[in-house]
Amino acid sequence: MKKLILLLSIIVLSIAVLASCGDESAIGENGKTNVRVAVLNGTTGFGMAQLMEQSTTDNVSNNYTFSVEQDPQLIASQLINGDVDIAAVPTNLASVLYNRTKGGIKVIALNTLGVLYVVETGDTVKSIADLEGKTIYTPAQNPSYILQYILKKNNINAVVDDYSYSQPEALRAAVVAGELSSNAIAVLPEPMVTIASNNNKSLRVALDLTAEWNKVESSPLVQGCVVVRNEFLKYNKDAVESFLGEYKASLEFVNTNTDEAASLIVKHGIFANEAVAKKAIPNCNIAYIDGSNMKNYLNGFLLALQSINAASIGTNMPTDDFYFIK
Repeated sequence: MKKLILLLSIIVLSIAVLASCGDESAIGENGKTNVRVAVLNGTTGFGMAQLMEQSTTDNVSNNYTFSVEQDPQLIASQLINGDVDIAAVPTNLASVLYNRTKGGIKVIALNTLGVLYVVETGDTVKSIADLEGKTIYTPAQNPSYILQYILKKNNINAVVDDYSYSQPEALRAAVVAGELSSNAIAVLPEPMVTIASNNNKSLRVALDLTAEWNKVESSPLVQGCVVVRNEFLKYNKDAVESFLGEYKASLEFVNTNTDEAASLIVKHGIFANEAVAKKAIPNCNIAYIDGSNMKNYLNGFLLALQSINAASIGTNMPTDDFYFIK
């Protein structure tokens, strides 16, 4: 009996030690929490630039390790595998990940509103009604779903081609090179609009899809967000909250200091061209939205996407535990 009690005591002690290790595993030697952050290059990552710079001087609350990726699916894998703790991703991908991990992530803030624009080399589109009967080239995934939703709400019949140039870079290159048919219509995100306009002076922005979305939908167009792994949040809530404060300040800095922000965006590998970044920032609708507004805005956006293609959000709408509200 004594041996059994001793064995049980050892097991309980071992579990306690492991739990303690799990709780403290993110603490660095300097007493700050180690936080691994992944961002996408381009607009979704723009707002992280000042925080990335500050982390190099240790003038931050946590020990941040940043990575900049081109493929959102790579970031998705890193989150699933526990290789990163916090990530800036497209909003619909956040919902897909929530469903795939059975509630293993939470969205903690929205960072990007609408960044999509209809462009053409002609002068045929002056209003959304002018898209009737047109063929519209668009990147796949979010841009296509958003365009389809706007067309549906306006009862407009158009051909949405989201397969010929499924990646924004490919569509931008085609637009610049004049590979599309005469007076072709295309949907591009910033900063691709700025790049294309710099290289094809006959290109004009015909419609702002954020404005068109707002005409037919009460919830804002929200295309980018920041998520955290629940397991990390469970043991490091203070670190997550301090990150949010520093991230909010970084987003505000990027919006109000475009010259320096553009330089930092290039320095930290978020985007390659400083002049383009500087010109594009005002049109990128970078924002910081958390709390109940974050929940209401994102819930409305995901419902809209679900009505177009349920798979785009991982089939099921996330429940309330998807949202981290302090």
